[in-house]
Amino acid sequence: MNHRMNVIRRTAAAVTAAALAALVAAPAAQAAPGARTLYAAPDGHGTTCTVARPCSPEGARDQARTETGRDIRVLLKGGTYHLDAPLRLGAEDSGTDGHSVTWTAAPGARPVLSGGRDITGWTENADSTWSADVPAGVTPRQLFIDGRRAVRARGEACAASVCDATKTAMTGAKVTGIADWQRPTDAEAVIRVRWRNYHCRIAGVSGDLLTFAQPCWTNSASGTNRTGPAWDTTTVDSTRYSGVAFFENAPELLDQPGEFVWNSRTRTVTYLPRKGEDMHRAQALTPHTEQLLVLDGAHDVTVKGIGFAYAAYRRPDTDEGYAGMQAGLTLTGATGPVDHAGRFYTKPSAAVTVRGGQHISIENARFSHLGGAGAILEAGTKDSSLTRSTFTDLSSGAVYVGDTEPKPDASLAGERNTIAYNTITHSGVEYTDSVGIWAGYEAELIVDHNSIDHLPYSGISVGWGWNQPEAQQSVLRDNKVTDNRITNVMEVAQQQHDGGAIYTQGAQPGTVLSGNYINRSAFGNTERDGNGIYLDEQSSHITVENNVITRIGYKWVSNWADYGIRNTARANWTDTAAPALAGTGSVMTDNRTGLDRLPAEALAVAARAGAHGGPVEQLRTDLARTGTATQSSTEGTAGAGLALDADTNTDTRTLSEAGAWWQVDLGATKHIRQIEIWNNSSTTTADFDVITDDGTVHVSGKALRPTVLDLDSRTRTVKIAVSGTGRVALSQVLIHP
Repeated sequence: MNHRMNVIRRTAAAVTAAALAALVAAPAAQAAPGARTLYAAPDGHGTTCTVARPCSPEGARDQARTETGRDIRVLLKGGTYHLDAPLRLGAEDSGTDGHSVTWTAAPGARPVLSGGRDITGWTENADSTWSADVPAGVTPRQLFIDGRRAVRARGEACAASVCDATKTAMTGAKVTGIADWQRPTDAEAVIRVRWRNYHCRIAGVSGDLLTFAQPCWTNSASGTNRTGPAWDTTTVDSTRYSGVAFFENAPELLDQPGEFVWNSRTRTVTYLPRKGEDMHRAQALTPHTEQLLVLDGAHDVTVKGIGFAYAAYRRPDTDEGYAGMQAGLTLTGATGPVDHAGRFYTKPSAAVTVRGGQHISIENARFSHLGGAGAILEAGTKDSSLTRSTFTDLSSGAVYVGDTEPKPDASLAGERNTIAYNTITHSGVEYTDSVGIWAGYEAELIVDHNSIDHLPYSGISVGWGWNQPEAQQSVLRDNKVTDNRITNVMEVAQQQHDGGAIYTQGAQPGTVLSGNYINRSAFGNTERDGNGIYLDEQSSHITVENNVITRIGYKWVSNWADYGIRNTARANWTDTAAPALAGTGSVMTDNRTGLDRLPAEALAVAARAGAHGGPVEQLRTDLARTGTATQSSTEGTAGAGLALDADTNTDTRTLSEAGAWWQVDLGATKHIRQIEIWNNSSTTTADFDVITDDGTVHVSGKALRPTVLDLDSRTRTVKIAVSGTGRVALSQVLIHP
């Protein structure tokens, strides 16, 4: 790294640290003697809001409105606040004349605003399931038993050859058995197509034909002219559709401990307990209230140390269903304007929503067990922050910042917001197309030192609009995605593709992605579209520098579109290579690629990343790197040595023949512990043997990216040979001592 780059790095870090320090310190600095302190409690019903006679949260809010000329603190005592409607704070609840309003946990307390409803009165059935009546007005889309999420009863996948989807319906009712179900109209089809996720309820069964609730099915299919880019081939009736991931919520599918089913006619929920669960004593909760805290037009307000749990997201239970478009945003409504740039997509419901806020600070919050998203900052929210908070077990994404209008009025533009030092784990549990942190058309956004782990799709997404004309000139600019720790994202089991640990869209001059540690994005994938940093579509004027990016299913950096221009990737560390950046003026320089060990400087960068820093997965020495590769035959220029070039984007390929093989000679007998076999980009290699001097291991089905074999062998050669007739095609073979 040269001197100039060191200066840039130090300057960026200093600016980020200063901004964060100002945001976090602001409430403490403003707190002055004479501040009015009010108290609220879960059972509060007082009118003075004192520690002895606390109010309800609404009562404390109303009392605070009568106070002027001083800082206001509302202290929430510990316990669960059961909300039938969100606590709403507006302009009249804001700090004025240099004063602030703070809503915070009382010392030592852990208050939780909850939208959950208890389900009680469980009785055991003859088949070891348990059933309970559900309160009027409550629809249990999610169920939590003693704080642990239950699973809506689900079946097996149904291939497109059986469940053939069209613009209007789907075949397969007879083969799947749905035609004989007691209440098929309570069940939903869950479909994943590339980066999209769809949940539509069955509306009717006629012979072998299934129809679905409207407008969910129409909005999930082609032909509306409202579903994003004109080239889009990811609708349920597209060539990309491979079948239904599973049908869910039918009693005929209730066969695994931890599953439940909802019957809308009898208004009962039935659950099959896990081992050790006693339904006489267990607490069963379902999310019911959608939003828990709404700040609309408020300013100079701090929310600190409060938990948010069991908030609902009701739209997927309606005929609208969940027609996923991208990143957890959906297409809603039966009609609407032509939209090829996602301007009219709808965000999920969130536990906390900030609309048009200024100088709003949410700190040390806890978001858990949510039926929708965690927090949304939208509609012109500026100079606001969400910091040092935790998000876990969310049906949708954790944080949404900004909106989808590329040229908003100044009052509606998102500017100078900060999302920092948060920990996000296991979001997107139900809506697997959602992301950890999403930002639309934002300017001067800081996404810094967040830890993101175990997500089904992308970790951080900044920007919007693809390459559509209406989005080519926007307010996007000067965003910073720095020092985040993003691990185990784009999880293969969830079948969402075409994303990355960090994903961008749109021209955003001055945007920098720096100091991030990315490990295991789409690791083990079967498609070639799981990336580390993905500069998609017209992503332009973006600098990617000083990131540590390892164990990626495809490209460590992807910039495929020639209309994305003037991007720079420099001084990054990675264990593979990537094609040159596309687009006019884009460059790659001084990147350390193809590493089989991370140097000390890279380890230090990775260890500092995230909310609390953390361990770094060191790369393992590759004995094959210096070996000699041969193969039974060669198709074109796809020679055997391309599996040893430290580049998972180049492929070997034999002819299709009986017993086709690829082999590496290590030059001497070596003691090996592990072999990584990376299939080629078309995932060609399947049903093969891995042969060493000590024996043979058979692998059924296709090799992944990678298939990892642990073994204890002393060998000089490693051969990969198909069992019958076919090709061997590999992008990389790593052999670890």
